[in-house]
Amino acid sequence: MITGLDHVVVLTGDIAAASAAYETLFARTPSWRNSGDGADRVLFTLDNTTLELMAPRGDDEAAQRVRGALATQGEGLASLCFRTSDIAKMHRRLDRLTLRPELVVEVESRDETSGATLSWKRTRAATEATHGVRMFFLEREKERPLAVRTMPASITAMDHVVIATADPERCAALYGARLGLDMALDRSHPEWGRLMFFRCGDLILEVTHRPDKAEPAASDRLRGICWRVIDIEATHARLVAAGVDVSDVRTGRKPGTRVMTVRNGTCGVPTLLVQPSPGRDE
Repeated sequence: MITGLDHVVVLTGDIAAASAAYETLFARTPSWRNSGDGADRVLFTLDNTTLELMAPRGDDEAAQRVRGALATQGEGLASLCFRTSDIAKMHRRLDRLTLRPELVVEVESRDETSGATLSWKRTRAATEATHGVRMFFLEREKERPLAVRTMPASITAMDHVVIATADPERCAALYGARLGLDMALDRSHPEWGRLMFFRCGDLILEVTHRPDKAEPAASDRLRGICWRVIDIEATHARLVAAGVDVSDVRTGRKPGTRVMTVRNGTCGVPTLLVQPSPGRDE
C-alpha cells in the first residue's frame, strides 16, 4: 500500500542558511515555501522525492515541539513520510499491525511565492511502535512542483536513505512484513556488518547493522542520505568551486558506481553522492 517515499524532514535552527546550503548542494531553487503550525518550511522536490527543511517559528505549542526536537537531537534528519494511494486503508493496516496510528487529518499548504495551494490527508504511526524512527503516511492527488535547476551538474534524485539499527530482525519485520516493502538485499560482511535494502518506489531504504557499534536495546535512527548525480566529476567540480567541502571521487561499494562524500552544508545530515552504474538493478 506504500507507493513511495513522499519526503524526508530535516530539522534546522536557521531556515535561511539551510535553504541556501541546499540550493548550493542541489543546484536547484526551492520548489515550495510555507509557514504555519509553529514552523517555517522550505521544500526541494527532486525527480523521485522531496527534502523538507523545517525550523521553529513563533512561541506556540507546535513551535515548542520543534524546538524540543532540535534540543534533543540537534540538526539533521527527523522523519520519513511515505506516500500511499488510499490513506483509509493504510490507516486500517497500521492499526491492525499495532503501529497505533493517529487519526487521519486533512492538511493544506500555501506556497508563499506563487500563492498555489496543495492539500493532503495524513496520519502518523507511534514512534515507540516504529522503534524510534518518526514515520508519517500521506495521500495526495496533486504533485508538487519540481525544484528548478539553476546550473548543470545538479542533484537529480535520492538514491537511498540510511537507517541504523541494533536489531536487524526487528527492522526486517517492520519494513518488510508490516509495511510491505520489498526486501531487495540482505547481506553481511565482516568489515561493514549487515545491510538490508528495501525498495520504496524509485529509491531504497537501506538498513545497516554494526554489531560492534550498537547497543542491543538502542532505538533505530535515521543515519544519512545518498543523492544521485549524472556526472559525478562535473558535480564535484561545481561543489568545489562553490566552497563546499567534499571528498575525492572514489569507486563505490556497488560495482560500476562512483561516489563522494559531502562534509558540510547539509544541516548535519551525513551525505553521499553517487553516480549509478548504467543498466544495473539494485
